[in-house]
Amino acid sequence: MGGSRVQVNKPHKTRFSSKSSRNIHKVSQKDKNRIAKSDGNVTKGARAARLQRSKMLRDQKRTALLKEKRASSGSCSPPRVILLFPLSASANVNSLAEDILSLLSTEGTRALLSTVASSEYKLRATVLQAPHGDLLSCMEMAKVADLIAFVASATEESTCDYIDSFGSQCLSVFRSLGLPSTVVLIRDLPTELKRRNEAKKICTSSLTSEFPEDCKFYPADTKDDLHKFAWLFKEQRLTTPHWRNQRPYLMAEKVDMVPDDSNPGNCTLLLTGYTRAHSLSVNKLVHVSGAGDFQLSKIEIIKDPIPLNGRKEHDAMDFDDIQDVEVTRSLVPDPLNQESFLVENVPDPLAGEQTWPTEAEMAEADRSQNQKRPRKRTLPRGTSEYQAAWIIDDTDEEDSDAKDDDKGDDGMILDGGESGFPSQEGTNNPDFEEDQASLYLKDSDEETENDSVMMEGENLSREQIEDEIKKIKEAHAEDEEFPDEVDTPLDVPARKRFAKYRGLKSFRTSSWDPKESLPPEYARIFAFDNFARTQKQVFAKALEMEQESRDDCAPAGSYARLFIKEVPLDVASKLCVVSRTAPIVLCGLLQHESKMSVLHFSIKKHDGYDAPIKAKEEFIFHVGFRQFVARPIFSTDNINSDKHKMERFLHAGRFSIASIYAPISFPPLPLIVLKGAGGASTPTVAAVGSLRSIDPDRIILKKIILTGYPQRVSKLKATVRYMFHNPEDVRWFKPVEVWTKCGRRGRIKEPVGTHGAMKCIFNGGLQQHDTVCVSLYKRAYPKWPEHRFPVLNA
Repeated sequence: MGGSRVQVNKPHKTRFSSKSSRNIHKVSQKDKNRIAKSDGNVTKGARAARLQRSKMLRDQKRTALLKEKRASSGSCSPPRVILLFPLSASANVNSLAEDILSLLSTEGTRALLSTVASSEYKLRATVLQAPHGDLLSCMEMAKVADLIAFVASATEESTCDYIDSFGSQCLSVFRSLGLPSTVVLIRDLPTELKRRNEAKKICTSSLTSEFPEDCKFYPADTKDDLHKFAWLFKEQRLTTPHWRNQRPYLMAEKVDMVPDDSNPGNCTLLLTGYTRAHSLSVNKLVHVSGAGDFQLSKIEIIKDPIPLNGRKEHDAMDFDDIQDVEVTRSLVPDPLNQESFLVENVPDPLAGEQTWPTEAEMAEADRSQNQKRPRKRTLPRGTSEYQAAWIIDDTDEEDSDAKDDDKGDDGMILDGGESGFPSQEGTNNPDFEEDQASLYLKDSDEETENDSVMMEGENLSREQIEDEIKKIKEAHAEDEEFPDEVDTPLDVPARKRFAKYRGLKSFRTSSWDPKESLPPEYARIFAFDNFARTQKQVFAKALEMEQESRDDCAPAGSYARLFIKEVPLDVASKLCVVSRTAPIVLCGLLQHESKMSVLHFSIKKHDGYDAPIKAKEEFIFHVGFRQFVARPIFSTDNINSDKHKMERFLHAGRFSIASIYAPISFPPLPLIVLKGAGGASTPTVAAVGSLRSIDPDRIILKKIILTGYPQRVSKLKATVRYMFHNPEDVRWFKPVEVWTKCGRRGRIKEPVGTHGAMKCIFNGGLQQHDTVCVSLYKRAYPKWPEHRFPVLNA
């Protein structure tokens, strides 16, 4: 056997060891006490530090909450804005507004203004009435409202339908903008107590799902009901959307204009109201909603016409007398610190011109010329060197012709195995040069260039407009069924019709230079090296200016008159007309927010909009307080790729990215897209969304698919026709990979015949009913708008 299998254990040596060796691993009682005492001190100190930090955080939150409460309900705070919005046409908000104003106004007097101060409730409020049916006015009021009071009528006829179609549309728009604090006021309740409670319960259960969870329902028929609502409103902590607290804004209570003698075409626009959210600097740019960006010439801080603790006769003061109050302080901009009004970059027309070569470049050219080895030529016998200089080298011409023929055979080259370009410079094809001038007539933007016809509806008859709408609807349905598929024209060669397109071996991994072949509009816009870092610095600078309490700023809550200079006369006159029905909102701009760039929005088609939304059509974009006109293009949002596929239409039920040329705005900001409905004065809501990013280098590729059909199939080979119509086009697109709708991939081998048929080789057997496709791409850009602000187009 291989040895003993008996288990042998290690002997226990305790009996042979001394007491000192047995206790060497133990800790003495003295050391144990010392270590325990030290650990206790460490633990106690860490616990004390945690408690101290928790107390500090609680104190900071308490201080911030107290400061916010004082700012929103103190004597120096601006009046709270209450928007009364009727959920249906049967809800009467005029009588409700009169009841609330009479309740808040001083006893014995009648409120002549929409802004009142109540010493009993220690509250100042501005009551706005949303006109039912006017979408733009309701949107502008909702942007500045601190509390939206939805008014529902509980009449017996409308027990099943408290919200009509317009109310539902506005409610969805308010959700997209961000709802502030909300309540529901129920009117027209029965006088009998039992029926009154039942009607209130039915109305509450019907409307609960439409509003936030913290929304309260109040009856609002009697003075006692309004008294209860006023006390709760005074103590309520109002919440506003985050985007509204990032910039100072002002809701104009009076709009006036002063002609400018030095410039007959312009004037000075005067807006009077309370500054809100933040202090407004006279050196910063401002945006007047719908009219554009401007500079301030002066800010006058006026004594508050309706103070909270003023005399009783202030409530009965006539509105014209308010303008005669004293000016406490005037702010004039500093020419050295005033932000310049820069909108577009001024391109240099000579930036792309060829300059005179430098001495280093000429020396390099001489060295390269000397390094060329002279080629030995075969000369006829008896030919001198002088005669040889005049002999035309036939071999050179043959070589160059052969190279040109090779390039002509494979005109579209896959760049580095990744992408293909139409090699125009390396082709000596005379047909290409002759038709180069007419290339732009059949440009690849032909599908979207005719969209401007719809914007010129006044030049078309009714039948022509109906035909255009029918064509757009047919194109929308075809794009959903056969996306990206186009037909190769019969009268124009495909290599010229699709000269701007290229092939990609892989849409996800192939490279595409974002600075290549940019349009002229890119010379007029601005870009950031690091947008996230710039945004962080801009907000930090604005917060620092707010905390410094500078002398050039009108503090939040002050009653001020703003002088806006160099406003066109027609714009100012239109604003004066619009101010009768809707509030004119002015907001302060952050640094860089007047400059043009490429903005990208996450956008979704509105549920109530049924018409197709085509790319590059003209829309009105409401981004926060700002409004501007844009012509967007739509694209997908690929997470795992730097390239994004363009969409010709904005399809319902999914989010897309809309890219436009517009002034820079720092996110987060909500988006409401409006579309003018023919000659109607009120546009309709087409889409909603939010601002995603600002990036001119975002690559959006327009994809087209050319299709052909197998004529003869033999195992892995097939003859495909109807994709091209001449053999030159087949040679041009030869480097591009082909694929089929059944999952086969292959390549073009050679043309067959003279009518554009071609022989292809695939990686598997091809079926006769399959369709052979070629994918081509080109970069797409938004359209530059003809006018940038909607007031000019009103």
